[in-house]
Amino acid sequence: MTDKDKTNSDNNSDQTGQQRHKQRQQKLKQHVQQGIDKATTEKGLLLVITGNGKGKSTSGFGTVARAVGHGLTAAVVQFIKGSWDCGERNLLAQHQVEFAVMATGFTWDTQDKAADIAAAEQVWARAEQMLADPAIDLVLLDELTYMVSYHYIALERIVKALQNRPPSQHVVITGRSCHRTLIDMADTVSEVQVVKHAFDAGIKAQRGIDW
Repeated sequence: MTDKDKTNSDNNSDQTGQQRHKQRQQKLKQHVQQGIDKATTEKGLLLVITGNGKGKSTSGFGTVARAVGHGLTAAVVQFIKGSWDCGERNLLAQHQVEFAVMATGFTWDTQDKAADIAAAEQVWARAEQMLADPAIDLVLLDELTYMVSYHYIALERIVKALQNRPPSQHVVITGRSCHRTLIDMADTVSEVQVVKHAFDAGIKAQRGIDW
């Protein structure tokens, strides 16, 4: 084969590859468009972000930031959190995002179940008000799953508030071991799994990255 023949062969091969790629992308575009055309329902979504991996709250706050960026109103309820500095709260509070914080810290720090339950009841009462407010487009219930698994807040009470919220209001629930009832209720469920975590290698939590 001469150099010219080889060049022609390579060019033909490239053209064939490009045509195949174009055909695959056209089929993919058609498939995606069919899905878009079928998605005609508009409603308030219930999203659950659960699992043992890092990033659940981060994802929830990312959704809040996105909503605020589009001019929606948002509110955040934080469970199993302390009074320490919170980067997300520092930023989002500047954009009129209301925060209700349990502020007791981790249960292994307080070691006082009665006090934890009282704090959970107080902050959940504010959450119920947010979930009944049609002026709030998005509510983030950060670490709510622990309130169910620790039996601090009755599951039935949570379900009722979610079911009775304004039809267009979106809710994001984060935390490990989400109760099956909440998963079944949700429109979208994501499970974050751990592959590696810096803490396991003796690296402390970093400001601006972990908190």
